[in-house]
Order: sequence, then structure tokens, then C-alpha cells
Amino acid sequence: MEIILYLSVALIAIAFLVLVIYLAKTLKSLQGTLESVSKTLVGLESQLDGVTKETAVLLHKTNALADDIHRKSESLNTVVDAVKGVGISVNKFNQSVQTIVGSVDRQIDQNKEKISQIVQWSNVLLELKDKWNARKQAAAASALKSEPRKPQSQRGNY
Repeated sequence: MEIILYLSVALIAIAFLVLVIYLAKTLKSLQGTLESVSKTLVGLESQLDGVTKETAVLLHKTNALADDIHRKSESLNTVVDAVKGVGISVNKFNQSVQTIVGSVDRQIDQNKEKISQIVQWSNVLLELKDKWNARKQAAAASALKSEPRKPQSQRGNY
């Protein structure tokens, strides 16, 4: 029975040796994996530094662009205010023209009878002028007819 005890201890020692060998291989493999992860993290850290720098540059450019847009917006506000002032001026001018037109219309309505009388009197005056001119022409024509005719040789050749 003693032999079984020695054999059992030897078997346990061999099993323990196999276990230690496989555990050593596993730990060696785990060490390689951890070294690979460490290298990947170093590369990732350098890439992250590059991304951080680019992000900072992009942030500065974005801030500069926002400031530029703000300045241009303020300039545009002055243009909008100027256009608004022009619109107000045009509106006031329109109101003034409408007031004048309304005033002229009222004056015409109030003086409609006087205007029609002026038109009638001007028509009468034009008719009198036409009659006066017609009488002058008739008198001149009758004077030419009553004048004795001179022979052709006495007439002036111009």
C-alpha cells in the first residue's frame, strides 16, 4: 500500500507539473496579448493627441468664423436699418403725395363751377377770335377784288 501512496504522490506531482506548464504557457500568451494591447494603446494615445490638436485648431477657426459672422451681422444690421429708413421716407413721401392729391381733388371739386365757367369763356373768346380773323380775311379779300387791275407790264416782277 505504500507503493500506491508513492504512485499517487508521483501522479499528483506530474499533474501539478503539467498544470504548471500549461499555466506558464497561458501566462506567457497573456503577457504577449497584454504587450500587444499596450502597443495599441500607445498608438491610440498618439493618434488621440493628433486628433486633440486638430480639434483645438478647428475650435479656434470656428471661433474666428463666429466672430467674423458676428461682425458682418452687425454691419448688415446697419444696412437693414438704412433700408428701413429709406422705406419710412418713401412711405412719408407717399403720404405727402396722397395728401396733395387729395387737396387738389377737393379744390377741383370746390371750384368745379368756376372751372367750367372759365372753359366756357375761353371757348367764347376762341370763337370771337376765329370770327375776327375770318372778318379780317374777308375784308382783305374784298379789298383785293375792288382794287383795279394793272396791266401785266406795270406789275412788279419779283
